[in-house]
Amino acid sequence: MLKTEWVEKIKKLKQEKQAVLLAHYYQRPEVQDVADFLGDSLQLSQAAAQTDAKIIVFAGVHFMAETAKILSPEKKVLIPDRNAGCSLAASCEAGAFKKFIDEHPGHTVISYVNTSAEVKALTDICCTSSNALKIVQGLPKDEKIIFGPDKNLGNYIKSVTGRENMLVWNGACHVHEAFSVEQIIALKKKYPEAKMLAHPECKKQVLLLADYIGSTAALLAFSAQDECKKFIVATESGIIHQMRKKSPNREFIPAAPGSAPNNDGVEDSCGACNDCEFMKLTNLEKIYLSLLHERYEITIPEDVRKKAEKSILNMLHL
Repeated sequence: MLKTEWVEKIKKLKQEKQAVLLAHYYQRPEVQDVADFLGDSLQLSQAAAQTDAKIIVFAGVHFMAETAKILSPEKKVLIPDRNAGCSLAASCEAGAFKKFIDEHPGHTVISYVNTSAEVKALTDICCTSSNALKIVQGLPKDEKIIFGPDKNLGNYIKSVTGRENMLVWNGACHVHEAFSVEQIIALKKKYPEAKMLAHPECKKQVLLLADYIGSTAALLAFSAQDECKKFIVATESGIIHQMRKKSPNREFIPAAPGSAPNNDGVEDSCGACNDCEFMKLTNLEKIYLSLLHERYEITIPEDVRKKAEKSILNMLHL
């Protein structure tokens, strides 16, 4: 079936079932284009919570759909592929994280939104890549902190703030860990006029090469507003689709081994790009079937959901 046919079937079914489709920036281009809301994970969950939709279909990964359920317990939340996990969330298992917290009493626990509901339930304050620095800076300088699960984001914040009383969990995102410093240096030499954009989940050696560091949404905004016409992009390749849509006259070079600029209008994922295989599991057919059969529903025990919600609300209060 053609993409256009799947899109029409999805649109019709959404209307019939009073459903809303959320898509993360790292999804396939055709999935991004059919979504009702497109963005970062927490932003999407907040947007969906404000709608009258009865069903939320989350084109993303499991922890994102969980976050939507945490904020919209009265809505049915579906994930199109139940195997769409997250290497970062998986690197912080709730039992191990609880043991770590118990071994370091007296610490305020800050957890990245890229975690399971169970880990959020163990957390005092949730954070995103956009506000993690502000959250940490908003706490007293002598306050002891546990930050999890991303070691690269945590250590980046630690270096910026100079907080030595901050313990960082040893987790990471496989996509952002994989960027090659050598390849980025080669790209910077090949394109000396380009600015390099990097997500703070990247390794320190990669961040040191960046001209701008920010969340996915921040990188998108910077690329549209900055005067530079060429960018090397060190994050998951899905965001480049939106960068090209917002800035069609600019060149975006994925920072990955063997990568090369691609402005020929081809919308499929580039084999040389740093793709998240979990994000790319979702396609139009799976979205349609998930909505048709209302399958792969997200459920969270209410006691866990309430504790997890509290960590998110604490973040919003700050």
